[in-house]
Amino acid sequence: MNIQRLKDIREDRDLMQNDIAKLLNTTQQQYSKYELGIQSIPVERLNILADFYGVSVDYLIGRTDVRKPYPKSILK
Repeated sequence: MNIQRLKDIREDRDLMQNDIAKLLNTTQQQYSKYELGIQSIPVERLNILADFYGVSVDYLIGRTDVRKPYPKSILK
């Protein structure tokens, strides 16, 4: 995963790790492990971050450089 992208997008919005940890209902220490690549971030939390930042999960994990999220599925 492109760990640097998680940090960059957070810092672009002048947010602290603790702010994102609260959004994800976890601790700052746990979120720090995601950014450092020590622990993989669960898909559910990636979805929350993608919605929060208005980007695709593919963008967050470095599979694309296109920030625009995909249209929501009607199958949900």
